Amino acid sequence: MLEGKTVVVGVTGGIAAYKAVEVVSRLRKLGAEVFVIMTKSATKLVAPITFRTLSNNPVVTDLFEEPKTWNVEHIALAERADLFLIVPATANVIGKVANGIADDFLTTTIMATVAPVLFAPAMNFHMYENPIFQRNKRTLEELGYYFLEPEYGRLASGAVGKGRLPEPEKIVAAALRLLVPEENGFWRGRRVLVTAGPTREYFDPVRFISNPSTGKMGYALAAAARRRGAAVRLISGPTNLPAPPGVELFPVVTAQEMLERVMENLEWSEVVIKAAAVADYRPAQFSPEKIKKTGGPLTVELERTPDILLEVGRQKGNRLLVGFAAETGEPREKARLKLEQKNLDLIVANDVTKPGSGFGTATNQVTLLFRDGRVVELPLLSKEEVAERILDEVEGLWRAREKEG
Repeated sequence: MLEGKTVVVGVTGGIAAYKAVEVVSRLRKLGAEVFVIMTKSATKLVAPITFRTLSNNPVVTDLFEEPKTWNVEHIALAERADLFLIVPATANVIGKVANGIADDFLTTTIMATVAPVLFAPAMNFHMYENPIFQRNKRTLEELGYYFLEPEYGRLASGAVGKGRLPEPEKIVAAALRLLVPEENGFWRGRRVLVTAGPTREYFDPVRFISNPSTGKMGYALAAAARRRGAAVRLISGPTNLPAPPGVELFPVVTAQEMLERVMENLEWSEVVIKAAAVADYRPAQFSPEKIKKTGGPLTVELERTPDILLEVGRQKGNRLLVGFAAETGEPREKARLKLEQKNLDLIVANDVTKPGSGFGTATNQVTLLFRDGRVVELPLLSKEEVAERILDEVEGLWRAREKEG
């Protein structure tokens, strides 16, 4: 599959450097020519001879060592590469590249290449969440660099959180999407409409009814679809999340506004993923003035908000429609009923009372239900991993439909 492709693998001094050994092995088995650059810290964790043996090429560890070819070697590798893969990518190397620092062979070569650069971060979860790191990551994403999201799980420190390096097969799969885009042509240019976040239903200028949704799941879906090459429009209720790079954001507040934006964009779309947590009820009356506190109780009459998913299901045509069912207790039967009533192709059900699942968490444990009766239960995964699995299923549904004619 990768005959004629050259991959430069940068290995940095993260404890997960040992996983890069299998990444290099898998790339070679797929036919790629692989060159490895190691930082000095990385050589303390894995011996360079390991990568030299697997890649069948010299391993570079020093900017000033004698070149193996008659050229300025970092420029030669930068020009030859079809892809740069940094695995594991520490906060240090990401920070240096984001700020234009080129003080070793790896960062100098990254600076000189015009090939796609894919970072696979791995670090302590507090480091990953640090706003300085997140700023550096956003800076690089906005400049066109690619990132593979770290996984949620037990880290080297013994703590549990988001920061684990993905398994080698996932890293290689992400590399393939950049190296051989024709192999993943389904998503290139595919028009995907995603909704995310909560809505707010005001009963006076300062008070509203809402829910705890943070929008993380919907934003993860939008980002994943964009990474696969889709054109993505994201209609989002109020969140604190930045728009994923390359995604067109349509901010809304109320359920009515979300309905209007969804229907405006429905004709454009081919795949609709409704991950928003839309309020089911809104105050029947809105007071233009703040309602003053009194000594007695306050009664607010509620009315139903528009059922956006039902309306899209009525008008979906040939589009694929994915819905979500955030429930308490056993969600499967409730989700199955919603799947049928709202003309969905796939519904994602989860019990929001389970630990690590539901609103505001970095993880989710969901069950996928299909129109043909299939049920796929996923383990506890990061929301980014859940997003990837959902998109895999969407692609499978579309391809199956094409085969049926």
